[in-house]
Amino acid sequence: MSTDPSKYVFNHTMIRVKDPKASIQFYTDILGMKLITKSDYPSGKFTLYFLAYVDSIPEDEEEKKKLAFSMPGVLELTHNWGTEDQPDFAYANGNTEVGRGFGHTAILVDDIEKACERFESLGVKFVKKLTDGSMKNIAFIADPDNYWVEVISNPNHVGKAPI
Repeated sequence: MSTDPSKYVFNHTMIRVKDPKASIQFYTDILGMKLITKSDYPSGKFTLYFLAYVDSIPEDEEEKKKLAFSMPGVLELTHNWGTEDQPDFAYANGNTEVGRGFGHTAILVDDIEKACERFESLGVKFVKKLTDGSMKNIAFIADPDNYWVEVISNPNHVGKAPI
């Protein structure tokens, strides 16, 4: 049996989150994603949340799961139960000297200046503002677990790639 790698699709990225309510609020209300489906795993004491940029979400739970696992650009949030109650608990975001590895996710926006103004008005933490550093056409914000999210202009709206 053979398989065709040209048909493969990058489906999702998973990050662990301390407080799912805060994370879901950030990714839905601030970044505009939609929660597609949620699955609890009591035996493992964790919950999975799948979010993406979609126009609509099916009503049927099986159809929700099919959607989450059939499209590119899905974000999986994994919550290990009890971490939200541990005041000093934090996940490594991959951007500190010890544990450097994972760097960031990225979103495309239609107007980067207005998006950054909106994030600022909502009290979002900036890792890098548009005015910082030599790259004036990208910004980085941080989610509730301090994972970095790169904010870049969609080249289909601005006519050129950001880097």
